[in-house]
Amino acid sequence: MTLNKEKQIEEIYGLPVLNDNIIWIWVKGNRAVVIDPAISNPVIKFIRDRKLVLDTIFQTHHHSDHIGGTKDLIQQWPQVKVVASCKEIKRIPFQNLSVTDGENIEILNTRFRIIELVGHTNSHIAFYSDSFTNPVLFVGDTLFSGGCGRVFEGTNEQMFTSLKRITNLPKNTKIYCAHEYTKNNLLWALDICPNDKLIKAKLEEVIIKLANSQLTIPTTLREEMNINLFLRAKDLGEFSYLRAKKDLWV
Repeated sequence: MTLNKEKQIEEIYGLPVLNDNIIWIWVKGNRAVVIDPAISNPVIKFIRDRKLVLDTIFQTHHHSDHIGGTKDLIQQWPQVKVVASCKEIKRIPFQNLSVTDGENIEILNTRFRIIELVGHTNSHIAFYSDSFTNPVLFVGDTLFSGGCGRVFEGTNEQMFTSLKRITNLPKNTKIYCAHEYTKNNLLWALDICPNDKLIKAKLEEVIIKLANSQLTIPTTLREEMNINLFLRAKDLGEFSYLRAKKDLWV
């Protein structure tokens, strides 16, 4: 899959790596902010080719496919800021800017609010900013287009609550998730709701994008509230039913 540039919001690039990870790179002037670098070499090449300086790394959680490239990036740019949850000091020991839920930080003269989204892990965070043309949310593995993250360390109730926190954001918020799972998620959703016209239309759009080596993300909160069954769940019972069905779906 080819490198994708998201054109509407300043300069945010999606770098496909590994099987389905997306490393987001926000470029402002000659500085770069990298979100969840799974591996380092493609990021180093991207930054060097454009004569940029790595300013900051955002870490949403500790899983290896999100922090695997961070140490090498620190070696290349020793002054880089590494932002992670203060609850993850043991599992992300190279963080040098530890943050908590609700805290505001300023990166490249842009304010980001930390939103803790427990469920996928016990200390997963997202980075939200309303300083762009449309608000942006670097959401890691909590919300995907058409789906949500597996509940590994938290509970279904915590994940359901985290998704509700996301739905309270402005509907034009652009969601930058960390995996290209959209087609699989929509195929599952149609298995549950085979007559849903919105999901069918979205799947057709996704298939065309993938055929043209384009990313299907970012998405928007408004669109996800229309096509994402987990966001459409009316209560915890319905969410838990859907999460169980998705965990078993092949």
